[in-house]
Amino acid sequence: MNAKAKEEILQILNQIFKEEMAGIIRYMHYSFMIMGHNRIPIQSWFRAQANESMQHAILIGEKITSYGGHPTLEAAQIPETHTHEIDKILEESVIFEKKALEMYKDLSLLAQKHEDIALEELARQMLREETDHVDEVAKMLRSHQ
Repeated sequence: MNAKAKEEILQILNQIFKEEMAGIIRYMHYSFMIMGHNRIPIQSWFRAQANESMQHAILIGEKITSYGGHPTLEAAQIPETHTHEIDKILEESVIFEKKALEMYKDLSLLAQKHEDIALEELARQMLREETDHVDEVAKMLRSHQ
């Protein structure tokens, strides 16, 4: 793989890494802010999401170093909305997950372009997981009918 291709891949990997690091912070924060009679299961779910973001960051960080890169020490910007109602937090989560979906789609396309099957498979695995998250949050936001 040529240097330009590696640089393209490293750029998107570092952006994904920043977002996954922000996801750890975001989901931990959400877990602290859940109040009410549904606190325990929702708090646990957010903490599981934080742990999953950490696992994703580890995978992406390792991939960055495999390409000879240097994982950033930065996390993506996390806006503080000061809105801590469960539905609002979940709506914010959907936005974050959809952004992750787009980044992993971009990574998949870039991996295809450079014929890096292992990277493409990693991106596809992450796409499936992020799609599952978007679907789960959508279900959580649905009311009983």
